[in-house]
Amino acid sequence: MQVVVFSKVFKEKDQPHIQSLFDALHDEEIDAHVYAPYFNQIEDVIQFKQDIQVFEGYDDFRGRHFDFFITLGGDGTILAATTHIREHCVPILGINLGRLGFLASIEKKRIQEAISLIKRGMYIIDERRMLYLESNLPMFGDVRFALNDCTLLKRDTSSMITIHTFINGAYLNSYWADGLIIATPTGSTGYSLSCGGPIIFPNSGNFVLTPVAPHNLNVRPVVISDDAVISFEVEGRAENFLCTLDSRFESVTAAHQLAVRKNDFSIKLVRLQDTGFMETIRTKLTWGSDSRNH
Repeated sequence: MQVVVFSKVFKEKDQPHIQSLFDALHDEEIDAHVYAPYFNQIEDVIQFKQDIQVFEGYDDFRGRHFDFFITLGGDGTILAATTHIREHCVPILGINLGRLGFLASIEKKRIQEAISLIKRGMYIIDERRMLYLESNLPMFGDVRFALNDCTLLKRDTSSMITIHTFINGAYLNSYWADGLIIATPTGSTGYSLSCGGPIIFPNSGNFVLTPVAPHNLNVRPVVISDDAVISFEVEGRAENFLCTLDSRFESVTAAHQLAVRKNDFSIKLVRLQDTGFMETIRTKLTWGSDSRNH
């Protein structure tokens, strides 16, 4: 079995947990490839009991097979990992070294247990659909997809913008707002949720359109089928606006013709058999908890 260990930034407080991971990989005789920029940060602070190879990025999938992509961090680390995995669909095992962690579901104390379980095939694969951004002008290179959301936003402190929105060519609404979020079910627990959007179960087959600070108070989030194509025309007093795909962003103008549809490939997430989506949202959002009794 061969895995990639991926992270963005090493934090000294995480050293014991990272050491535990590499010890577990050695004990289970799993070959590890470490993302090159991250390896440069940890090579002097982690004791490797086996030979470590380096993973440079997307091109390394050519002629090489990886069984799992292990991420160390939070949900943002998983979003970054998708830009390397792309259509190869290698399952992601997210170890949560961050804060909330809806996607990075493996807690630090379960690292060794998780590695043992995946070696024995005792896990579940969840498939998460993504969205794809189409544009008449070049944008985002060859990573024009997002696992969480695509947003159209005003820049800086400029006045609100108008986003004319169409579904399958039919006019839906002109949003007068600070922006508009197009979220997948995975992204429904992220930025969309903080702007009043609904929580959508992962396999529901939907997108949600959530306005950001709309001027009309009767404008509410809308849930639509992910088979739809959503197109936009953006205008405002400023010359430039902001378009994001997950944590990546670029400037757009009124000359951009944008559309969002379901991506051609999905991302696979590894889940341990004793965890599930309902348990995750119940725990992370502290549902059913009453601090008055503690």
